[in-house]
Amino acid sequence: MVGYYDRLKPALKDLLTHEHQITRPIIEEYARKHTLDPFEFSLDASLFCDIIIGDYNYLFDPRVHLTRYFEVENPDNFFLIDEAHNLVDRSRDMYSTDLTSEPIKNLIKIFSEDKEKNKNILTKLRSLNRAFNAIAKPLKDEHQTQAEYLEENEKFTKAVINLNKVLRKWLAKAKPSETSDTVLDYFFQCISYTKINEYFGPNYRLRVLLNDAGVTVRLFCMDPSTFLADTLNLGGGAVLFSATLSPMDYYSSVLGDEVDSLKYQLDSPFDPKNREILITSYIDTRYNQRDQSIPKIVASIKRLIDGKRGNYLIFAPSNQYLQTIYDAFHQKYPEINLVKQESAMNDDARADFLHAFDHPDTKPVLGFALLGGIFSEGIDLVGDKLIGVGIVSVGLPGLNHETNLIRDYFDEKNGHGFEYAYQLPGLNNVFQAAGHLIRGTSDKGIILLMDNRFIENRYHGFFPKSWYSNNIVHNLNELISSVKKFWQSK
Repeated sequence: MVGYYDRLKPALKDLLTHEHQITRPIIEEYARKHTLDPFEFSLDASLFCDIIIGDYNYLFDPRVHLTRYFEVENPDNFFLIDEAHNLVDRSRDMYSTDLTSEPIKNLIKIFSEDKEKNKNILTKLRSLNRAFNAIAKPLKDEHQTQAEYLEENEKFTKAVINLNKVLRKWLAKAKPSETSDTVLDYFFQCISYTKINEYFGPNYRLRVLLNDAGVTVRLFCMDPSTFLADTLNLGGGAVLFSATLSPMDYYSSVLGDEVDSLKYQLDSPFDPKNREILITSYIDTRYNQRDQSIPKIVASIKRLIDGKRGNYLIFAPSNQYLQTIYDAFHQKYPEINLVKQESAMNDDARADFLHAFDHPDTKPVLGFALLGGIFSEGIDLVGDKLIGVGIVSVGLPGLNHETNLIRDYFDEKNGHGFEYAYQLPGLNNVFQAAGHLIRGTSDKGIILLMDNRFIENRYHGFFPKSWYSNNIVHNLNELISSVKKFWQSK
């Protein structure tokens, strides 16, 4: 019988003889031709490549990283990490995991159809269920819904490991079916838990959460910087780069900086005279002032777009705030062509949103999008497709328990908890959104920062060097004058 590896050698010879750039369609074409699994074929073909492009998780995620490349140190490998600012949150997710009790009841029901045959599995499932109940008992006694612990729970982890062992044996013999898929899904969740638990230390919190569905035990990584450094040290070197690694000290700290690391900041390649940054001192977007801020925001957006006919994009920090601003603007200026990001958009809806910016001369549009959302980065509206960006607020993430844990952790570690947890991630969203405006040497436009906190040194002091030249406007008349002056100079 001819197996995968019998077909692999001629497939690789065929591929490498006729192709020099191996993309997904190419892999699929040759995998189909030679009857090979395309994913495994892509991994084998990658061994013959000089440059490999992939997602962060193939290098950094301990659960799915490519073992053939990153299990041991190889000085011949060199890592280029693009958009490195995204690695902060992504790596926290990679080194965090959770396990819930909800599926256990259904699994017990499934295996109870043959109690004698599945006696051992049922024992381990009930044992894990008791472990869930035991870890949740202090919360139930105190009528709480969540709690955090500095130490791992060894009894709970042992119950998970014991269940893994019996499920692994069962799955090895099980035929593909809906039942086996259900078991496999929970098995993978348990494997993920035990894998991440190996990294548990002072940079983690064990969280226990209660809701109507059951108990969730979560291993939350607040600071994965050590793990990132260890991973990067598997290669001969690495360069992490992004247009928004500001301030550099913060990103160095959270991305695994080491003593011998070099830091280099390039000047913007674009002429600063092609961009005007205006900060409104008369708009306060703090939570308790948001309702009062709406009329001033609407009026400021209107003065911005009155300066020159064309496309503009406005960002706000939450869906609710975005909707309120959009509704208020539409009600006051119904004649203006508007488009807004919705909370759930498929690929076609996203494409339609971007296509609305295709005709700035004949059908200009004013767009509204979520700060830090899907349109905050990774899109190119070049030339006249975008001539103005308005950003509402300093972009602080919404208050939540895990971000507060990050704040408290870094407060204890370096005294900069609020900056690391809230302020700097929020500012990065601002920088990313503003970066849409100038994408080429001939692009021109205005960035309007609508929050008086941008004037304060605790925010202004973190501006990148290319933002040092900015103007404060104290009222609508000054805004009108500044917008007019900029466009007249162009």
